[in-house]
Amino acid sequence: MPLTLPPSSSFSFLSPTAKYTHSHRFFTIPHASTTQLAPKPPPVIKTAPVIVIGAGLAGLAAATRLNSDNIPFLLLEASDGVGGRVRTDVVDGFLLDRGFQIFITAYPEAQKLLNYNELNLRKFYSGARIYYDGKFHTVADPLRHFSDSLLSLGNPIGSVLDKLLIALTRVRVLSKSYEDIMSANEVSTIQLLKNIGFSDSMIGRFFRPFFGGIFFDPQLETTSRLFDFVFKCLALGDNTLPAKGIGEIPIQLAAKLPSDSLLLNTKVVSVDSDDSNSPSVTLESGEILKSELGVIMAVEQPAVDKILAGKKQSPPPPGQRNKPARSTVCLYFSVDQDQVPVQDPVLFLNGSGKGIINNMFFATNVAPSYGPSNKALASVSLIGLYENTADGDLRAEVLKELSGWFGASKVESWRHLRTYRIGFAQPNQSPPTDLMKNPNIGPGLYLCGDYMTSATFDGALVSGRRAVEALLKDRALALV
Repeated sequence: MPLTLPPSSSFSFLSPTAKYTHSHRFFTIPHASTTQLAPKPPPVIKTAPVIVIGAGLAGLAAATRLNSDNIPFLLLEASDGVGGRVRTDVVDGFLLDRGFQIFITAYPEAQKLLNYNELNLRKFYSGARIYYDGKFHTVADPLRHFSDSLLSLGNPIGSVLDKLLIALTRVRVLSKSYEDIMSANEVSTIQLLKNIGFSDSMIGRFFRPFFGGIFFDPQLETTSRLFDFVFKCLALGDNTLPAKGIGEIPIQLAAKLPSDSLLLNTKVVSVDSDDSNSPSVTLESGEILKSELGVIMAVEQPAVDKILAGKKQSPPPPGQRNKPARSTVCLYFSVDQDQVPVQDPVLFLNGSGKGIINNMFFATNVAPSYGPSNKALASVSLIGLYENTADGDLRAEVLKELSGWFGASKVESWRHLRTYRIGFAQPNQSPPTDLMKNPNIGPGLYLCGDYMTSATFDGALVSGRRAVEALLKDRALALV
């Protein structure tokens, strides 16, 4: 139910000369004319009912919820586009997602917010091809590729018992609600897999490269809660890519917002609360924005500390401090069509335990629109940042390793397009975790982002909604 504020408590003017400018959805406070003897006027102050900082998935979800309740807001984004870590660049006619990202159609919050038909989602093969002992071996979803799964029973990627345990794990996670999964007792993913009874070969050859690539965590220290959540989503949905790139997801969300509510290239340097329910935001330009109802910070976790520098915050619980972020490097290559070794939309995993590649795929096999008609696009992902290795050396090592997979004659003509080094690809969510953190961190101040919930697309969307719900609840209570 939308929050309704009486006139006496809504949109209070800061001066008698303030006037509401509807086209910009904020109040402008003109300052008086000055003389040579007058003091320097204070910065121009503008106000908005709600200010959302950051137009990534979490910020866009928060703005979407505010818009649905007809609550005016300003969405501030420091960069030149929406999406945060979920963006796509166009390079030489190719669509390059900023890092390895796959959209799972069964994400429950995403199903509520996104129009899948408009995204034109293109499906991956439901399974993977795993490089082990100099060969590729298929692991397939038996419900979607039954004949392939039968043929894979005898391959060296785990035993027949391992494949039965995968089916039992599927039944286990499907029997739980998403809420139960997120609040269940937890261990690390590696410990969960051992407790279930998976063999070392199945863990090393399949689970480490597959879920390690999803979590950017080859040691599988990530909480079992997140493993169960993703496993359930994989069982219910498809791995996909939007035809126009992963960046189409935030673009679709932003397109539904009022055009005058989003300000790009608008960097926030600080947020001040002064123990009121109306925090103020200082921009890099020197402008000050005053919120009437509250500020929602939807920036990456490291940026929160910078923006709130000097502001007293509750310390994180023991065990959740100083966890290093998950990092990745993603390299893209242009490939002549006759040099593509397969035409299937399949993910290749490195199950050999050797080398630096974790996974790779040909994006144009999944969605031909990712490249020009006469070219293919190869995406290669590494886990970690490789800070001490130069781009050229890293590229050479990757091509050498791929030559072992597909043959030097296939790989030698691949042309490098771009390398992305992503220091904060995901928050570290090894146990202990709290995937339902309280968004409110002070009077009128709220946090959202995947670090507040789960390190997934869906977690970011959920966190944005929950931040708005907390704000509306607090303001409703304040008016009672």
